[in-house]
Amino acid sequence: MTGASGFVGQNLQKHLKDRPWKALSRNPSGSGLSYAEFWKQNDLSFRHYIHLAGKAHDLKKTSGEQDYWEANYELTRKLYDRFLKDPHAETFIFISSVKACADRVTGWLREETPCAPETVYGKSKRKAEEYLLDNLPEGKRVYILRPCMIHGPGNKGNLNLLYAFAQKGFPYPLAAFTNERSFLSVDNLCWVMLRLMEKDIPSGIYQVADSGVFSTDELIQMMAASLGKPARLLKIPAGLLRAAARVGDRLRLPLTSERLQKLTESYKVSNEKLLKALGDDLPLTARQGFEKTFEAFKG
Repeated sequence: MTGASGFVGQNLQKHLKDRPWKALSRNPSGSGLSYAEFWKQNDLSFRHYIHLAGKAHDLKKTSGEQDYWEANYELTRKLYDRFLKDPHAETFIFISSVKACADRVTGWLREETPCAPETVYGKSKRKAEEYLLDNLPEGKRVYILRPCMIHGPGNKGNLNLLYAFAQKGFPYPLAAFTNERSFLSVDNLCWVMLRLMEKDIPSGIYQVADSGVFSTDELIQMMAASLGKPARLLKIPAGLLRAAARVGDRLRLPLTSERLQKLTESYKVSNEKLLKALGDDLPLTARQGFEKTFEAFKG
């Protein structure tokens, strides 16, 4: 497994407690392997390759484009080439992203939606997907998973910002925006990966999302309920907020145009293909997943 020390990797380790596994990283700890050691030792063999490592969005804008290509494409290509040569390897699971297909969505995002990523993050993930799809082997299974926004214990990001509003009793100022978004519990994602190692379904791209969509207002209401507090929703005119966000862009304030878009845009992701292939529902409902996440936020 690559990316074992990341958010998804740490949660996956809990689900792998009864299974032997090996971490592969640049700076391994314990019994892990470094990439350099792994590339040199041609006799090392594994049944399942789980590739979680990669470079996500850099909100601080400190990374260059080459960093994304190295982490998201070159590393994936090199690891996949090793998988193809491994005589005992059966399954390759690559964690891509819905952003490898589209940064903005009209209606529902599906696997057959034409891809047009706009950011170097999305483009580098899409390039890695294309490399895998162009080299699908016989007798082995290759799964490209496109998760939407993942949440769970240890989560960091915009969901934490929303929770802070509810926790401190601040009124949520973006209630004038109406949206519908898909989310993904990290426990459901880990369950999917375990099932893919056990179940023989066709190789290819599968979107991963909890069933159901939520507006940001609904999230605030659920967060407030988990804290035993009333939800405070403030409907400031959308035009005024967009103008404030542009000021935030220049002055590096918490509210920027990018963050405003992420908090208020609609992004609906279909999981129909995955659920049909697995022949089962996800273990947690979307609300159960959020309840677990919000409980972890209380810390």
